[in-house]
Amino acid sequence: MMAKKALGKGLSALIPDNPEVDDESSILQLKITDIEANENQPRRKFDEEALTSLAESIKEHGIVQPIVVRREGTGYQIVAGERRWRAARIAGLKMVPVVVKDYSDSQVLEIALIENLQREDLNPVEEANAYKVLMEEHSLSQDEIGKRIGKSRSAITNSLRLLNLPSQIIEYLVSGKLTAGHARALLAFQDDNKKIEVANRIINENLNVRQVEKLAKEKQRIKKPKTKSAEICDIEERLRNILGTKVTITHSKKKGKIEIEYYGIDDLDKILNILEKQ
Repeated sequence: MMAKKALGKGLSALIPDNPEVDDESSILQLKITDIEANENQPRRKFDEEALTSLAESIKEHGIVQPIVVRREGTGYQIVAGERRWRAARIAGLKMVPVVVKDYSDSQVLEIALIENLQREDLNPVEEANAYKVLMEEHSLSQDEIGKRIGKSRSAITNSLRLLNLPSQIIEYLVSGKLTAGHARALLAFQDDNKKIEVANRIINENLNVRQVEKLAKEKQRIKKPKTKSAEICDIEERLRNILGTKVTITHSKKKGKIEIEYYGIDDLDKILNILEKQ
């Protein structure tokens, strides 16, 4: 079975789509108490009602697809299938079917990320934090992450930008009060207090993304920023092409300022290497 095209090679390139159809000798029955969750799992929130429903199904039909684990110390750590494991505990199972694989930390995170993205189980903050970990702790660039999970570099960049929002808005994203689309629209507001003010309006007035984008444009018109010269715009564009990231130039008669955006230490190192070669 081929993995979903929307996620590149997906899980099938890393673990079997249906481990139970492999050599049956590779499927083990382990004590559920010998298995632990991965604390670096991207997903932090689990719907209790959905888990209870899955537990009822497991009571009646058992676990259809084995949990994928790796050896960790004297026990085993979950690579894929934490929902099944949690539901099995609720169902009172003592033993669960597993497939044991030998994966590195970065492979485990990548598999967990793809599994959750395929099921749309991650909230926008969990997704962004997973990308951040892959970059900062496993030295993957945004391009590499995008290729592995079947997303564009700009999609990864836009996801990471959400982590720059005020903590109150981050909480709204985690709780589902705001969507990722709302949050991206809020990034257009420069002032954090204004971002929070508009976020509260979104919730209280049930504003859609287009309405928020319209508010942002109106705010920009009120500020009436100075129009940049064609020369400065051209330099900005040349710097963006060289560095592969957003570059903003603020220019006046006597002095100016260049702002270069980066996301994580890996991205900063990449920019530094480019500058050193110039």
